[in-house]
Amino acid sequence: MTETAYHTTFGSLDSYHKGEIEITSGSARHYAFSNIFEVASKSACYEKVVVGKNLEYVIEVLRTEGESPWFACAHDEFVILMDGEIQIDFIKLDTPPTSGRGTIHAGDNPAGRSMGHAVLRKGHQALLPAGCAYRFTARKPGVALVQTVLGELSVEKWADICLH
Repeated sequence: MTETAYHTTFGSLDSYHKGEIEITSGSARHYAFSNIFEVASKSACYEKVVVGKNLEYVIEVLRTEGESPWFACAHDEFVILMDGEIQIDFIKLDTPPTSGRGTIHAGDNPAGRSMGHAVLRKGHQALLPAGCAYRFTARKPGVALVQTVLGELSVEKWADICLH
């Protein structure tokens, strides 16, 4: 019996390999295949690029660098940091969004009470609670995945990121 050794390498913005997919059934145009680090490397800072979609639910890739605008949402969102380090500042909004889908801009100085902050490093995750404004700050470029609902800030670039 031959034992095969596998080596898993976790990618980063500085070092990633797109890989490939083998289509066993159907057409390649029916599948999305991308690399989150490649997508982030070609995105504007804090552009919310959709890389996964199931009905109205989406996974968005964000290139984290510098300070983001303030964001808010009428429903909980979830972030996982895939590369780098970010600080997330939270404000409990005086007037939270109560309707709408997906992330919205919360303005330059959202009115509300500070809830503190969280620091995420590679592999860490955090809840982005409904009714709160949040802002990301990163000293160096990084990559975050956000689980949310397709909304006005979601950017779909399927033709640019999918396998052709």
